[in-house]
Amino acid sequence: MADFRTSTLDYFPENILIDILSYLGVRELIRSGRVCKRWRRLVKDQRLWRVVDLTAWKGVTSRMLWVLLRQYLGTGLRCLRLRGLLLSARGGAFLSESWLKALSSRCPRLRSLSLLHADLRGLHSCQLLPTTLQVLELRGCELPQGFFTQTPLSPEKQAGMASTAATQQQGRVQAGKVPASTSGIAIETMVLDNVPSFTDQHLQSLASWLRLSRLELRNVLRVTAEGLRRSAAQETDSGLNGLSRLKYLEIGHFGRPGAQLQMASLGLGVGWLGLEELSLGGKEVGPGLLSASRLRDLKRLRLRCCKLREMQVLRSCRTLRDLRRLEFCEVFFQVCPKTPEREGEVERQGEGEEGREGGTDNGDDKLEENDPVPSLRRSLAALLPQCALVFTNCTVTITSD
Repeated sequence: MADFRTSTLDYFPENILIDILSYLGVRELIRSGRVCKRWRRLVKDQRLWRVVDLTAWKGVTSRMLWVLLRQYLGTGLRCLRLRGLLLSARGGAFLSESWLKALSSRCPRLRSLSLLHADLRGLHSCQLLPTTLQVLELRGCELPQGFFTQTPLSPEKQAGMASTAATQQQGRVQAGKVPASTSGIAIETMVLDNVPSFTDQHLQSLASWLRLSRLELRNVLRVTAEGLRRSAAQETDSGLNGLSRLKYLEIGHFGRPGAQLQMASLGLGVGWLGLEELSLGGKEVGPGLLSASRLRDLKRLRLRCCKLREMQVLRSCRTLRDLRRLEFCEVFFQVCPKTPEREGEVERQGEGEEGREGGTDNGDDKLEENDPVPSLRRSLAALLPQCALVFTNCTVTITSD
């Protein structure tokens, strides 16, 4: 009993102490390292620095980034989230070419980088970012022209990238992963949210990214329908052009009422080879539904944060026979009161399908309590018998129009 009363944290094994420290934030971890030499050594354990989120830490300067990189960040870092000084009173850029180069060498396992309110106009190219990145998120950032354009690397840089990849190749082969590319950008997922300087030129530059398979464009106001048409994957005499490896595309506009709307999703009407999943949000849902019928490889469609009419959905989905999943997330359905004319029109939407899929209506009485629009589910089940329907946080308003 005496030993139990006098026990302190020094009696705990280091693994348990590291688990306890893992619940602390970056600021608290650094302060904990000042307790004693043992805690300072524990705080530097790379298991505590796999995911580093500094977005809640305002006023992070380049000096602070250098201290973190030299004393704490290392081979354990997988995900890094930073907040820039774009909206700060200090202003200015906080990411330098030398710091990014040091980040690439000290953190060879970095896979995800998220930047919030960062001014990247001091960096001439995205090729300065770590070559091991697979996910890049830019939110509220400023970009220079030609930031996403790949340029031929100098022999010195190619040699440095080759040596970095060689040190990781053995571990990657054992894990069954493909080594990072030393001749191009290896980013697979790109997220752009409220980036006003992102234009059609930047979008077309992404066609040179050979591994880009997921692109999310939210509140990117300067991307037009013409820019999306030029970037679409299409087959030509010389082969596939555009974003030929893209499998997932998200287009969303959630701006204030009265904000300028480019209706970029109309560019999907030209077709997009290989595009399997499409997500439309906000004011881009209406134009996107008009063009979705031209996407012959589309398997999954997601509509979110918009207002839709039942007949609008049925008319748009009439040609999407190969659709396998249709999601409605936070959709406000506008339903007209039932009339004999309207009921006959809804029934004609599924004409010819109900006879072959007569058993699809089993259990509709049980689903009507949870479905926002039971008649819409029945009509879509007749039009798209092989499609899974998902309703999440949807509401219904009855209009007299």
